[in-house]
Amino acid sequence: MKKLAILCAYRLLPDRVGGMDYFFWKFDYESKKLGWNPVWFFPNNSEHGQYSNLHIVSSEGLSVEDSFLSYNQQFDYVFTHFLELCTPFYKMARPLVRKNFIAVDHNPRPLGGYPFKKRIEKRVKGLLYGCYIDRFVGVSNYTVKELIADFGCVIRDRTTCIYNGIIAADIQVRSERNTVKPKFVVVSHLRETKGIQDLIAAVSLLDENIKKELQIDVFGSGPYEEVLFQLCDRFEVRQNFNFRGNSPTVKQQLANYDYLLQPTHMECFSLSILESLAANVPVITTPVGGNKEAVHHGKNGLILPAKNVNAWVIALEKLWRGSIVLDSNVSETIRKHFSLENMVQNYLKLLQ
Repeated sequence: MKKLAILCAYRLLPDRVGGMDYFFWKFDYESKKLGWNPVWFFPNNSEHGQYSNLHIVSSEGLSVEDSFLSYNQQFDYVFTHFLELCTPFYKMARPLVRKNFIAVDHNPRPLGGYPFKKRIEKRVKGLLYGCYIDRFVGVSNYTVKELIADFGCVIRDRTTCIYNGIIAADIQVRSERNTVKPKFVVVSHLRETKGIQDLIAAVSLLDENIKKELQIDVFGSGPYEEVLFQLCDRFEVRQNFNFRGNSPTVKQQLANYDYLLQPTHMECFSLSILESLAANVPVITTPVGGNKEAVHHGKNGLILPAKNVNAWVIALEKLWRGSIVLDSNVSETIRKHFSLENMVQNYLKLLQ
């Protein structure tokens, strides 16, 4: 059988089953049907979901990169997901790759771009190590553009865009939307760059009559969680935010809400946005990353300036009072163009 390695700096967590987990399972299954023998390199092992069907090499305290080098076997194709690109690793690993080395970029960029020093460092890394990568994949057109900006025009002809995809079949579609007093939800990793602190500040500035009834459910966990709790207490809005933690069924619950709120400062291409739109739940977000490739202002959501608390105050007030109503069906386009099946097939084409 043809040998395939997939390196993923992605921890396998039973209480956090997202779009990438479904992609890994589906890609493993479909590649085996085509005669490939995939070996997966993850930071840890797990048997939740369909991971018991995967041949997993756990790094066990090593980095995923070092684990692959220690494994020391040749593969026909190698994919990397969530790894830093254009590092010395790609040069060291190149002798273990018989045909194509494919690096997938899922990483968001900081608002305003990288500092000058880091931009220079990335350009140098592109010159030194970019030649060892046969194909650079960005998960949005934004990401492809940033890849070329990071590592230089020398990689332009080796870049391609493959959008993330979702399984829409098990996402219930919301049939009716509340035009006043809507139900809001946040689905996000809880870190500073996700901007949830802006949402907390905005809620604190709302009219008291709105704050008496407004509820926002927050799904997710992360290193910024305790800070967000403290901010809720400081701004006296703890009663408005329900932190629900991680949930493996969150995408099935999206149809219980009217709007997804995503005040992010950094994004690449958000699966939670796709899942929300597939559930016919419009998205209120910012223009960072590839968000505008899925969310169109005034049609299937609103695009607000990042880090602009006042813009969130105005939008929340108008949505609550019904002076902004997004009442069209927003699910059909997403279900057609951003499916997991399309995503998997596009990655399989790279193996031809």
